[in-house]
Amino acid sequence: MSDVAVIGAGPAGLMAAEVLASGGARVTVYDSMPSAGRKFLMAGRGGLNLTHSEPLPDFLARYREAMPHLRAAVEAFPPDGLRDWSAALGQLTFVGSSGRVFPKTFKASPLLRAWLRRLDAAGVQFALRHRWTGWDELGRLEFQTPDGPIVVAASATVLALGGASWPRLGSDGAWVDRLAAKGVAVSRLRPANSGFTVAWSELFRDRFEGQPLKGVALTVGAHAVRGEAMITRGGIEGGAIYALSAELREAVLGIGQARLTIALRPDLDIAALTTRLSGTRGKQSLANFLRKAAQLSPVGIGLMQEAAIATGRPLATLAPAELAHLVNAIPVQLTGVAPIDRAISTAGGIALDELDDRFMLRKLPGVFAAGEMLDWEAPTGGYLLQASFATGAAAGRGVLRWLEKS
Repeated sequence: MSDVAVIGAGPAGLMAAEVLASGGARVTVYDSMPSAGRKFLMAGRGGLNLTHSEPLPDFLARYREAMPHLRAAVEAFPPDGLRDWSAALGQLTFVGSSGRVFPKTFKASPLLRAWLRRLDAAGVQFALRHRWTGWDELGRLEFQTPDGPIVVAASATVLALGGASWPRLGSDGAWVDRLAAKGVAVSRLRPANSGFTVAWSELFRDRFEGQPLKGVALTVGAHAVRGEAMITRGGIEGGAIYALSAELREAVLGIGQARLTIALRPDLDIAALTTRLSGTRGKQSLANFLRKAAQLSPVGIGLMQEAAIATGRPLATLAPAELAHLVNAIPVQLTGVAPIDRAISTAGGIALDELDDRFMLRKLPGVFAAGEMLDWEAPTGGYLLQASFATGAAAGRGVLRWLEKS
């Protein structure tokens, strides 16, 4: 029986450990935190969106250029497989109105507790408060522990250390330099599914901080999404923003800003809006007129005011056709990306070409990698956790194949 070290007690690491233990390996999971699954529990605060119910071809397309590298892993452990796995742990799931899949409890803790019990029954050992610091000259794993440094010899290793978002939960990206020193190509870690900064006026910021934009369409370049966003004191965030975060981030990092266009009434064309806005206003304030005639929310009207002020033309001076155009083409200038330690996930990581089809690092035989530390990104909606689970399972299977041949 071979001893396998799994470094990282998040979804990818725990799934790798489960596959390895079921294949007969002796598994120890190492993690720097005092308990397992810290970021997994954080993800559960919003209801634990495990995966998504859309058809698998559409699902796979969410991974964009990384899709060819992830396809086999996700097909081997697809969304339906994840739902069956959760049900086997006593946590039945359901499909929400958006197609997202959640546990019926809406919580991560019952699922994690049941999972840890099953891993314990399978003989998986845990070494917590063990921070991995690299390899010694003999290729053994080095850890810093409360009792001082130790070395561990393992027949194989699975690295599942996450990215660099929410470092206080264990994912701090400290592994990047260790792998780069071994010649492994690692793309720079960048925030993904993050918010962005906007130079709102003081009046707009004070009045609309925390207000949602519902049913809007957001566009950047050739990319458009429908959904919701949230005004923050320093900018904008939310599901629709996260879906465009890759394009917005690269624009901001490349040229210092990104132009986002917001459509408040995307189901109405300019002609229909112009007709609605050509009515007599009477004694109504402009805000009341826009609210009633075009069914605009106060925060939407506030965005229109911001855009008008930026052009030097007060909103009240715009003709009905100009107002109609602005309703569905509000320009918002994004000036920065929220810090990576507050992002939901991380872009960048180990270049996928560095891995073979077993998720083993070509330059480090016997060392496998999975989860968010790989160079892929996806929008929120269940795609992040699904790929973490699936690549963890794939790495576990890869270790078993490699040990068998070895």
